[in-house]
Amino acid sequence: TDKTEAQFKEIIAAAKADGDSVGGIVETVAFGVPGGLGEPFFDSIESRLAALFFSIPGVKGVEFGKGFPISDMRGSAANDRLRIDDGCIVSATNRSGGILGGISNGMPIIARLAIKPTPSIAKSQLSVDPDLMEEKMLTIKGRHDPCIVPRAVPVVESCMALGLLDLIFEAGR
Repeated sequence: TDKTEAQFKEIIAAAKADGDSVGGIVETVAFGVPGGLGEPFFDSIESRLAALFFSIPGVKGVEFGKGFPISDMRGSAANDRLRIDDGCIVSATNRSGGILGGISNGMPIIARLAIKPTPSIAKSQLSVDPDLMEEKMLTIKGRHDPCIVPRAVPVVESCMALGLLDLIFEAGR
């Protein structure tokens, strides 16, 4: 769910106080992307950007536009209706996240990434000692990041920019 900055800070602080960590969602949007970038199958915008996004440690899911919730819609509700605005054909909605059939359609490209909670936490956890081949409690000492989501934001934005720039160069624009 969407959280305000203050709510998210409270959630992070509570996890830290408990020796635990939390994950979250990073949304990134690219405006002004020209239509026609990408390919319909092997070199789609989604596959290019997803490959970059999944290279970021901690990313466990990527969606474009409405993403997973679009699977519960009917085609009539999921389709982006076209309309005319100032003599130009534009999309009235952007459920597809600016990408249709692997190709940019001129609307903002919207991607959301699921970031997992940091696995190294101060809270003791049951684990395995590989030398003894037995289960035992593991307590990790040192500094622990209760949430890497804020640190991921500029990395996510950079991956979006670099991926799109690469496609623009390849298209010769």
